[in-house]
Amino acid sequence: MPACERDAARDRARAAFAQRAGWGDAGERRLAGDASFRRYYRLSRPRQSAIVMDMPAGEDVTPFVRIDRHLLGLGLSAPEIYAEDAGAGFLLIEDFGDDTFTRVLAAGGDEGELYGRATDVLVALHRAGARALLPGLPTYAGEALIEATMLLPEWYVPAATGTVLPADEAERYRAAWRAALASLPPADDTLLLRDYHRANLMWLPARPGAKACGLLDFQDAQRGHAAYDLASLIEDARHDVSPAVHAACLDRYLGETGLADRAGFRAAFALMAAQRHARIIGLFVRLMQRDGKRDYLPFLPRVWRQLEQALAHEALQPLRAWVDRVVPPGSRRVGAA
Repeated sequence: MPACERDAARDRARAAFAQRAGWGDAGERRLAGDASFRRYYRLSRPRQSAIVMDMPAGEDVTPFVRIDRHLLGLGLSAPEIYAEDAGAGFLLIEDFGDDTFTRVLAAGGDEGELYGRATDVLVALHRAGARALLPGLPTYAGEALIEATMLLPEWYVPAATGTVLPADEAERYRAAWRAALASLPPADDTLLLRDYHRANLMWLPARPGAKACGLLDFQDAQRGHAAYDLASLIEDARHDVSPAVHAACLDRYLGETGLADRAGFRAAFALMAAQRHARIIGLFVRLMQRDGKRDYLPFLPRVWRQLEQALAHEALQPLRAWVDRVVPPGSRRVGAA
């Protein structure tokens, strides 16, 4: 079927879904999408609006629905689900408006206040303990963390040096990660929302406490170390977070959770930050080389600075030594202006 006919058929299916959900009289407007293939449409009528999430063929709305209802049960601001057709790939959900953290901050919003509320969400997940963990969630730890970082040696290193990394050198990289992970004290898993950063958060100032931070992109949630989402939040690949706010969020999390081993958490934070940055550096180069997407290259200098800062922690010494030897500062210039 030609693309225009597929789109027309999808439009008719979406209209039928809205009709069944009691919104057949609403006007529809497509919204700017995220990096996924999902499409979003705002349905509007006097004093009411809702969002249709349109999942492409082959995608499953079930993970979103499951995590969404779980987050609501924990007292957090995930969107209410008004209607669903899992077979067709449609959801009708609460409209949080247009005030993403990104938009509010660009308009001069209070960085400390917004990031503080986002940190409060992570504190709430910590306090929920075992209740925050859904059965059957995959664990993002150990070899899974390491495997995700292989994007750096597999994609960035050849782009920077012009040479494919030898297999024995790649194994030394893995060994450095294993040594760093082995040095961390044990910690209870928590729910990881994974892509927890300003672009995926909504500002809902009329709601109290952690509820002021609306959550959108969480269908890929896993379980793992609580430091991961905090690192995702305050060490954003696309935006600078002021040093004062960075420090305040880390202190807020440690203070509100009452963690006894603060040094252990800070070491874990450095490691999780390094893991994210190493993965993202490789990912952005892969997007350029494999997919022809060059828009992410300007972010690479920032991510390299963040990785270098994380690697300065003593717990990451084995990994720092590998990076300094294989990717010395002069080779960290892919994407630099």
